[in-house]
This record gives sequence, C-alpha cells and structure tokens, in this order.
Amino acid sequence: MNERQQLGGFGERVAAHRLESLGMHVIDRNVRVGRAELDLVARDGEEIVVVEVRTRRGAAGLAAESLTPAKLRRLWHAAMGYAEANGIDPERVRVDVVAVELDGKGTARNVEHFRGIDIPPGEDD
Repeated sequence: MNERQQLGGFGERVAAHRLESLGMHVIDRNVRVGRAELDLVARDGEEIVVVEVRTRRGAAGLAAESLTPAKLRRLWHAAMGYAEANGIDPERVRVDVVAVELDGKGTARNVEHFRGIDIPPGEDD
C-alpha cells in the first residue's frame, strides 16, 4: 500500500467515524461501480448517502477544493449505478462529501461534512 492509499484509507476511517457519530450507518466501503469507486455508502434514515471522502495534508481548504465539477458528475452517475444495481429508488439517494484536513504530523485537524451536494450540469448532461 503506497502513501496515497494509506492517506485515503485513514481519511475514510475518520469520515466513517464522523458519519456514525451523526447517527448514520455505513453500509458499504470502496464499492466499484463501473470505472468509478464510491468511498463510503451510508444510510441516513430513509436516505442512502454516497459519500466522497477528500483527505489532504497542508493548507486549510485544500481537501474540499480538490473536488472538481467533472468528478462530482462522475460521482453522481456512479451513485445512480449503485442505486440501480441494488434496487434503490434514485429519489432516496444523495451525495455528501467529507473533507478531512491533516496537519503536518498526520493528525486530523479539521473534518467537514457537506450534505446534499449540488451536482453541476455538464456539457453532456
């Protein structure tokens, strides 16, 4: 496992802990949907939540800012593929982002949970 994978795995564990502390239940991790991977899938009441985890070490704001409109659109398409493959009503699916920022020693200094991310339209949408 390389350093990037270790960083991502750590961020996903931190994110899962945050979601569970909010009463959500993580039901899947690192799910492949076509060429995409869903970091976490959780249940929040009646909703199924596809969670993108962004983990960065360095300046504040880098984790959340690393998510591009194109990545959000790919994430949404993967979320819909997950819903279809699992017989989930697409109306019950939402996309959240958890941004984990680490200090230079690798300690989580900030964890932000963004609920119900708006997916920007693309040229192909």
